[in-house]
Amino acid sequence: TPRARMQVRNRRSANWSLEAAPWSAKKACAHVLGRLHEWGYRETDVAAAGLTELLVRTAVADGGRRVSVHLADQNRQALIVALSHRPGLAAADTAVLPALTRLGAVSCGTDTAEDGRRLWAVLDL
Repeated sequence: TPRARMQVRNRRSANWSLEAAPWSAKKACAHVLGRLHEWGYRETDVAAAGLTELLVRTAVADGGRRVSVHLADQNRQALIVALSHRPGLAAADTAVLPALTRLGAVSCGTDTAEDGRRLWAVLDL
């Protein structure tokens, strides 16, 4: 059967596949900040790093073998997504979304699909 995939269209985007390990959140932060800097965004490093770290830590906690991180920008906003790649999960911990908002997300959410749990946050740049 065809595998469901994350799709981001009509904007700049990047993605990385990482081992689901304790150090993956820091590595993801470096990737995200590096790409945001390439795109000319430097003012929101603290918020972008905090959001990325929480998204990836939460995806790693799902217990899969890998996580993927997806980044896109449009209209001075960044979309940061972490995908756990572990199917069959129940709804996410209810504390995650308020924590993302406290870290600076103007919008955030989570859903589950055949390809695992997706957690996402939008950040004003």
